[in-house]
Amino acid sequence: MLALKYRTPDGNRVIWPNQFTWLLEQRLINWNDHPSWGLSVEVISDKSNADGTVKLAALIQVSWFLAQCIMRTAHHLPLSQLESMTISYVPLFAVTYFLWWVKPKDIMTPSIVELPAMTPEQRTKFEDMAVSSEFDNEGLNGQDSLWNVWHLTPRIFEKEAEDKRRQEAQEKAVQEAEQRAKARAEKTSQVGEREVFATSDYDEEASIGLVDLGPKEIVVSYWDPDLYRSRIWPVTCLMGSSFGALHLISWHSTFPSLVEEWLWRGVALTSIVTLLIFMHFEKVVFRWDGPITLVSLSTPVLYLASRIVMTGGVIAAFRASDLEIYDTYVVSNYWIHAF
Repeated sequence: MLALKYRTPDGNRVIWPNQFTWLLEQRLINWNDHPSWGLSVEVISDKSNADGTVKLAALIQVSWFLAQCIMRTAHHLPLSQLESMTISYVPLFAVTYFLWWVKPKDIMTPSIVELPAMTPEQRTKFEDMAVSSEFDNEGLNGQDSLWNVWHLTPRIFEKEAEDKRRQEAQEKAVQEAEQRAKARAEKTSQVGEREVFATSDYDEEASIGLVDLGPKEIVVSYWDPDLYRSRIWPVTCLMGSSFGALHLISWHSTFPSLVEEWLWRGVALTSIVTLLIFMHFEKVVFRWDGPITLVSLSTPVLYLASRIVMTGGVIAAFRASDLEIYDTYVVSNYWIHAF
């Protein structure tokens, strides 16, 4: 759930990240006052349902699993396809835990705050920046669904980009109206014509706020613009492609058939290539923009298909696994057994 809301006569509403940023930029609130908004370290820690002990235990389990895999390789013992797939999740797990170590989990009660005093124009703009109204009321069906996670994340960036385009279009419309008014004023000297032009200027100013941004786009994906344009984006792409790359550990593993062996290799390579291509598109929209559209829309489909095939391959491999995957080594000969 979204853990920060503000009071209104019609009930509590979610404060979205772009709205909170806008309040800071407009100096309507001060970041130094964030504890009064329920954003103090103590309040956030109190809402967390996963303490450091639980996270540390998970970290130790993953570390022990990696140590076992390394020791099996050192003893020339094979890894099963399931172990290869599990190893593929480790880099993603490491990055996620590093970034989310102090992030609360499963917050059930939001912090309710009062908005600062705003002019009617500011209040209207603030409310127009809301990404969705589906999460204002708690307990509705589907709020915690995986579809909402997939659907809502790009909508946040999409809404920010839409607000930016609207502001730029309004500023451009104001400049064009002022230029037209100035040009007409310079070309005419008759009072009657000035009155006609003044009426025309009034109509133009009244329509400035009605900016047409075109038809609504169907957004398939939208990467965080700040992250996409940062220097760490290439590293992010490599981290994403590592999932498929680590499946190649089982390149020489035993498979039930030659077809399944090359299918595994093929889909692992496909997942690497398609994800790298897909991550080069900052925004993917369901709209025909030429042949490049086929690439931007087909790569995520191929990537998801490769993931499904790899998952199926892991299950199918158990019907004819290499018997050596059940062999063990003498761990007491190594200091690592202390764990």
